[in-house]
Amino acid sequence: MRRPDQQTTTRPAPEATLGTGNGTGPAGPDAAPGAGPAAQPGDPGIGPDTPPAGARSAGPGEPSGPPAATGTPAALPGTAGTGSAGTGTAGAGFTGFTGEPTAEGALAPYLRGQAAEFLRSLRLHHEYSAPADAGGHGAAEAARALRRAARRIGGSLHTFRAALDPHWADQLRGELAWLTGILAREHAYANRLARLVDALHLLSGPTLPAARGARAAGEAAGADAQGRAALGVGAARAAALLERRLTLARTRSHSAALQALGSSRFHAIADAVALLASEVPAPSGHAGRAAAASLLEPAELAEQRLLTAVAALPPDDTGPYNEAQDAAWHQARLLLRLHRYAHEVVLGGADPGLTAPGHALDLHRDAVEAAGAAAAAARTPRIAPATAYALGVLHADQRHGVESARAAFRETWPYASALAAP
Repeated sequence: MRRPDQQTTTRPAPEATLGTGNGTGPAGPDAAPGAGPAAQPGDPGIGPDTPPAGARSAGPGEPSGPPAATGTPAALPGTAGTGSAGTGTAGAGFTGFTGEPTAEGALAPYLRGQAAEFLRSLRLHHEYSAPADAGGHGAAEAARALRRAARRIGGSLHTFRAALDPHWADQLRGELAWLTGILAREHAYANRLARLVDALHLLSGPTLPAARGARAAGEAAGADAQGRAALGVGAARAAALLERRLTLARTRSHSAALQALGSSRFHAIADAVALLASEVPAPSGHAGRAAAASLLEPAELAEQRLLTAVAALPPDDTGPYNEAQDAAWHQARLLLRLHRYAHEVVLGGADPGLTAPGHALDLHRDAVEAAGAAAAAARTPRIAPATAYALGVLHADQRHGVESARAAFRETWPYASALAAP
């Protein structure tokens, strides 16, 4: 068990052998509705997603921002490593370490494995999308697996750009971000509608009976029943309004996804991934070969960016809720996805200590988007006051969900020292 102040990415033991097998890590949860992240946040990103997630429009769960550059990351207070010396910045105790993972030994097998998973998911998606099985559960699962593999490829290309052909990596990463964004929207709208309708049902449902002989409890129950009755007047209309709006958005997203999957742009992406399944382009020149010699430096840089982003999150006692703070949490979700993917490449598997925090950030993304959908529906012209009231209560409920997700992340984040704002 690592200490709370220990770095999240540990260097492999000298006797560890990387690059064996197909190089694929655990698939992990699909957090993105988007996405993702998602996602996926979205998606970082994927990426979240997400993530995770270059100046371009990143889809849910995909990484955003410029490509990762190599270099020694700055030390973050409270994140000392535990090498042979026991103290120092992240990784300082591993000087003189030999047997470090390389692009040929770890990254190339990982990318080839994810490319093979992408092609398998694409074949299953085509099979389940036949007229007899259109819209079934199998097609949705295949689409999620397709997005999951695409996010991992894109995130790895972002983190380990210096170990690959930079031009090829940037181009393929941008195309994969476009694809995951297109495919995630339909799933995100469906989940958002189900979340909001369920919340309306709970908010307007019957109350529990009060205990006999408790007058104060009876009065409180009566007041609560009156409030729920007033809310129930507009809850049905609010649910119908949300269903019309989100179903229309989901239908348009489904049409856009079908059009994208039949476009020449998508076929070019599939061809590029098929080539990746057999050959990973290597960097040219002496500098490129030197950068590909070790993957630890870019992986630790991705880790340091995550810790810095988490440390910069606003504290939980900042007063009234501020929607402007959502962007920092989405960025943390995307960077967490990038770190997870780098961990899979370098150490051959996901870090189990980050599963719960990642799930909390996915819930945060979903609650933020659901609250935004409720607020957008409340701005519909000429709606009844009761409908607007129900949507306002729904918006407040989703904002409570946002705060709960933030609290869950802080409780499950295993490196508490990184939560202290600098």
